[in-house]
Amino acid sequence: MTSLYPEKTQRIYKLPELIIQQGHQIQEPKLQGPWIVKGKRARAESIDPVQDHPHEHTHGRPSPQARMGGSEGDTRSSDDQKDDIPVENYVAQRYIENPYLIGGRKFDLRVYVLVMSYIPLRAWLYRDGFARFSNTRFTLNSIDDQYVHLTNVAVQKTSPDYHPKKGCKWMLQRFRQYLASKHGPEVVETLFRDMDNIFVKSLQSVQKVIISDKHCFELYGYDILIDQDLKPWLLEVNASPSLTASSQEDYELKTCLLEDTLHVVDMEGRLTGREKRVGGFDLMWNDGPVSREEGVPDLSGMGNFVTNTHLGCVNDRKKQLRQLFYSLQVQKKASS
Repeated sequence: MTSLYPEKTQRIYKLPELIIQQGHQIQEPKLQGPWIVKGKRARAESIDPVQDHPHEHTHGRPSPQARMGGSEGDTRSSDDQKDDIPVENYVAQRYIENPYLIGGRKFDLRVYVLVMSYIPLRAWLYRDGFARFSNTRFTLNSIDDQYVHLTNVAVQKTSPDYHPKKGCKWMLQRFRQYLASKHGPEVVETLFRDMDNIFVKSLQSVQKVIISDKHCFELYGYDILIDQDLKPWLLEVNASPSLTASSQEDYELKTCLLEDTLHVVDMEGRLTGREKRVGGFDLMWNDGPVSREEGVPDLSGMGNFVTNTHLGCVNDRKKQLRQLFYSLQVQKKASS
């Protein structure tokens, strides 16, 4: 399987069927490492960086004895034995060898997107998120070292150098400020606009296959990698992302995220449905792009159009919620 949007995502294959469609031919691509190979087990448990050809990656595959004919004394045919061998699918992603480094360390970004509907597509982007850092300086000379290449907290917290109080995360506001001071606000604005494009296109790519139920919603955790050219790459989209906190700052982010999610879901029926912002969430897509400006934008040419996203910007959610619910209360009294 190949990426639907190769300009922003890695080339991805599903093992063991390592084939891609090229024109009218099916052929195996030339697979040069390194690769990241991931199985079905939860989160970082089944991620392995591998340098060799993915076909040679035997983690979780049948033992040589099983492949050659089973245990001693087993007289069944090889076809019968194959039926008993558990097969596990893996996803192999081409490893990004030139990640953007801060302090010599690799990181990726966790961003939260709330989808209230797929048909029509209605998605909200949360202002807060975090960058997850490795504890060990980056190098390609030790491809088997998970502490260098995997930024998952589940992996990093087992590192001998891990400091529980300091953790291994930056809030997105700090990350955006760092990039702006080093590369300028215009470059950073382009980077974050490219990430907005990833969020929308990835949701659109599955819009027709996801069962759409107006009574359901889904909070997704996007993992984004930035390379040395400040190009974002989509690593993975997590349904029901982990909300376990690794620090006090992380705890505050995730409790506010949950609170604001419930505000958008609006089980009390307080919202009008015309809101562009609720707490830390900004309406990013409402069956079409949402403008920061009030009114219906002219999308012909998209010249001066600015998307209603504020990822990594100030999140004055408490003040906004007070103003929002006060204005809603005033409107309700005026109409009664």
